[in-house]
Amino acid sequence: MFADAANSGLTHDYFAGILDSFKRTCENKGYDISFLNCSVKAENRKPYLEQAEYRKYDGIVIACIDYDNPEVKELINSAIPIVTIDEEMEHVVTVKSDNEQGMKELVRYLVEMGHKRMAYIIGDDNMVTAIRLRNFRGTCAELGVEIPDEYIRRSEYRNMKKAAYQTEQLLRLPNPPSCILYSDDFAAIGGINILRARGLEIPEDISIAGYDGITILSQYQPKLTTVRQNIAEIGRVAAEKLIECIEHPGDVNRETITVETVLEKGRTVGRVFF
Repeated sequence: MFADAANSGLTHDYFAGILDSFKRTCENKGYDISFLNCSVKAENRKPYLEQAEYRKYDGIVIACIDYDNPEVKELINSAIPIVTIDEEMEHVVTVKSDNEQGMKELVRYLVEMGHKRMAYIIGDDNMVTAIRLRNFRGTCAELGVEIPDEYIRRSEYRNMKKAAYQTEQLLRLPNPPSCILYSDDFAAIGGINILRARGLEIPEDISIAGYDGITILSQYQPKLTTVRQNIAEIGRVAAEKLIECIEHPGDVNRETITVETVLEKGRTVGRVFF
């Protein structure tokens, strides 16, 4: 079950990678997968639970969806085994990326490189964004770095245009940041475009960092500093836990499994001296 509000669908590198790993693991264990119809525009569309019962699903993995939707709540509270991705819910197994540690390591590295004026262009209003923002602010506070309110800018995940706009607003501040963090690597591309249009060199004039570790940007020069999420592991674990819930329903703990991230330092963060 996958409903991407940004309409990027399976071109979304993070979720596409997770679903590919999930599919491979399920099929290797003799299971088939299909999608629930999440389009509210579809004619004669049935509620999620009714769809699942009609198709006699053994289990469901849920990713990137509005968990406050009554249909989603009804499905989660049903007897069907469910695993969620990145969103902790009661009574189900959750597999999530370690956004807390990922953000902490990134901020500590930036401070080690001398950055004290760090801005953060955040993504959509959801649990992942809240966790990353809380740990960004918390780690900065622990390290004695003050972040003014105007350094936090709201955008959307994978929205290069909005990220470019917010980058421009940061550059216009009387005291602009020395480093800009982006909600994800795609958003960082929007930032890179506007920085280059302004004649700024990365990282000589300004530093940037992304989040996700998508493959396409591993070819970008200078190599982007980012936090790589282990999407293959998330998909594999989600599949194995869901199958475990299906085959041994009474023996599975409703737990949260956290998959580690890796800080890739790249070359888009320069050392600064004040």
